Amino acid sequence: MSAKRGDRAAPPPRTGGYALCFASNDAAKGWEDLCRQAAANTRTAFDAIEADPCPAVPTARHHPLKGGLSTDTYGGKALAQWQYEVTAGGRVWYLADHETRTCWIKHAGTGHPKATD
Repeated sequence: MSAKRGDRAAPPPRTGGYALCFASNDAAKGWEDLCRQAAANTRTAFDAIEADPCPAVPTARHHPLKGGLSTDTYGGKALAQWQYEVTAGGRVWYLADHETRTCWIKHAGTGHPKATD
């Protein structure tokens, strides 16, 4: 999705960091919803994912998904799928591509994802 006039500017990745990109228009819309509802928490999530998308010691808020949700495919590659809990219900699900140092945001939203219900 290309940025256009009036869009919010995204910061470039820090040296050694990962780029965060949207895998779908729905993920981009959900991200904007999270930004409106919980701006500080969403920024914390962005910083954590950018710096260390797959922490060696997962936390209560930042951890890999399990079972059938543990991996997904993007661009023909099977990638580990992780979750960052932005708020009590708000989530970001992403695929970490270590080869390209890109995290593909598959889901972002203010409510709990239906796939885990």
